[in-house]
Amino acid sequence: REQVKPKSLTISEDVSLISALERVLRLPSVASKRYLTNKVDRSVTGLIAQQQCVGPLHTPLADVAVIALSYFDTVGSATSIGEQPIKGLLNPSAGARMSVAEALTNLVFAKISSIKDVKCSGIWMWAAKLPGEGAALYDACRAMCSLMTKLGIAIDGGKDSLSMAARVGGETVKAPGTLVISAYAPCTDVRLTVTPDLKCPDDKGVILYVDLSNGKSRLGGTALAQCYNQLGAENEVPDVENPKELKDSFKVTQDLIGNKKITAGHDISDGGPIVTLLEMAFAGNCGVKANFENKGSILATMFNEELGWILEVREKDVESVISAYGNHGITCFNIGYSYNHGKNSNVVVSIDAVEVLNEPMVTLRNLWEETSFQLELRQTNNICVEEEKLSLLSRSKPDYSISFDISSLKVRSTFKSGPRVAVVREEGINGDREMIASLFMAGFEVWDVTMTDLITKRVSLGKFQGIIFPGGFSYADVLGSARGWAASFLFHPELEAEFANFKKRPDTFSLGVCNGCQLMAHLGWVAPCKDESNNISQGLTLAQNISERFESRFVSVKIMKSPSIMLKDMENSVLGVWIAHGEGRFQFKNDELSNDMLTQNLTPLLYVDDNSSPTMEYPLNPNGSIGGIASVCSADGRHLAMMPHPERCVLPWQWAWMPEDWKQTMGEASPWLKMFTNAYDWCCRMR
Repeated sequence: REQVKPKSLTISEDVSLISALERVLRLPSVASKRYLTNKVDRSVTGLIAQQQCVGPLHTPLADVAVIALSYFDTVGSATSIGEQPIKGLLNPSAGARMSVAEALTNLVFAKISSIKDVKCSGIWMWAAKLPGEGAALYDACRAMCSLMTKLGIAIDGGKDSLSMAARVGGETVKAPGTLVISAYAPCTDVRLTVTPDLKCPDDKGVILYVDLSNGKSRLGGTALAQCYNQLGAENEVPDVENPKELKDSFKVTQDLIGNKKITAGHDISDGGPIVTLLEMAFAGNCGVKANFENKGSILATMFNEELGWILEVREKDVESVISAYGNHGITCFNIGYSYNHGKNSNVVVSIDAVEVLNEPMVTLRNLWEETSFQLELRQTNNICVEEEKLSLLSRSKPDYSISFDISSLKVRSTFKSGPRVAVVREEGINGDREMIASLFMAGFEVWDVTMTDLITKRVSLGKFQGIIFPGGFSYADVLGSARGWAASFLFHPELEAEFANFKKRPDTFSLGVCNGCQLMAHLGWVAPCKDESNNISQGLTLAQNISERFESRFVSVKIMKSPSIMLKDMENSVLGVWIAHGEGRFQFKNDELSNDMLTQNLTPLLYVDDNSSPTMEYPLNPNGSIGGIASVCSADGRHLAMMPHPERCVLPWQWAWMPEDWKQTMGEASPWLKMFTNAYDWCCRMR
């Protein structure tokens, strides 16, 4: 073993809370991860019940990931991560225990079957061959196994990278020994997941602090220490003091979630209680007023990373929640309340009733977002980065509205013969399963048809009333979005003729989503124009997003007046919907065509802002489409092409965010299912 004696922390007591926050909120491990979350598809499959972002502004802050096992049930699985490499530098055993604990304090916010069902995967990254590191690895492994035994959970796999060192010149550079714990468990109801964003129930939520620190407030290896170029000593590292208390508190929290007593919750980890509280306010886009008990000093009270949670509950549930923890000897106390949604909210924090912080919420959130935006400048159109940064200063929340009765929308889950539709897919398409499920829910007899089936004539289109072109990346979009897919039609004359005959039939309809929308544009099925020979040709191109990258976001769209059969009676509704594309900017071949599409009401979906007005503002309009256009349809309304993914939003739990009153009153289907039931009803009338 190598004897290392790091220096004790020596952060001056003169450091103010706001000056410390200015550093800590910018630290990459604490700061916003927005630069990571919007460039990967967070909605693909339609089975994702909880992705990285939460709240009305889609803040990257989720503690736990949750997926459903089926579109027709609400059971699923949950997973979370824990890692504490800086604490492990000082005390490998404590670092390993805190990694396990962090995974559990994150996982707790999904309703799982039992803590006994939690399994873990461990990833070990260590410079094990260097002096002292092998012993440190042994200590960490032994500590992890001991804690897991006491908690009643198990590790069933993982991987290792045990050569985490390199020679640079004459020096050896090594990475901190790191254990990453991935915990996963069966989820009994994906709809019960609790997110960190403050909801302000009844305009004022009560904030509770579940304190598992056993009276300690250590700062070794914390974000605060790093920001002042220090680590601390071995005995200053936060640790799991009482495994039984952690296990009991996990069970109590799970019971409260099952009884819907917790409206928001977030674990205390990197940054300490003050950062946890602020992040919850950032995500909820609201204000908060809190008072903490002094734990020795302002910095120790606010920035210690001892175990615990901060919860939001309704005022009527405060006593029962505190009692539930108290009955197991767990410290839980009222520290304040959440209030005042919107940009004018303030954060007021006191210690022993002495005010130590009073700042506008958006000012503090800007500090937290700053590092992410600096990284965004290196990967995105800089104008878009500045536009999104400014928009967060004035955002409120989406103004959703439904213009039709959704009480009659029912999810069909058993097979019966209905109008036939073909979901046509090509190599690289990945949105077919959720599309099939949405059509099935509406009553269709859905066929999964590949382009090879059609080219080889194993399947013909004569038996179908509908053709659906789902989203994805056909042929990896290497020739441009959907160009390779379009070539499958254009270079097979017989197939092209078969599709043309299908399109001419008055009893047929088609829908193209995302890659399917791009395909329909290439084929001239929507927004066509005539060439010099008076032949129908492509009049619409889906150009690269103005941000110059792939965008995955949950945006607001308004359904406009149009002849579309699928959007019948949905006019003036404003709904949230997933988008996931890199080339979604509508560009018409000429101004005449563009004007015709607008005057004939052939643009049925528009991206809108928080006031439900069509917008060009990024990221509310994620691709820069002129006029906020998100969709086009044919003049007879039978053919509809759109970039958003309604098939990933037909169930309420698929939405990234919706108003709390909608959650309480909405049935098993979301308003988007009406699109598909409209098509079903139309097909039945035309049979």
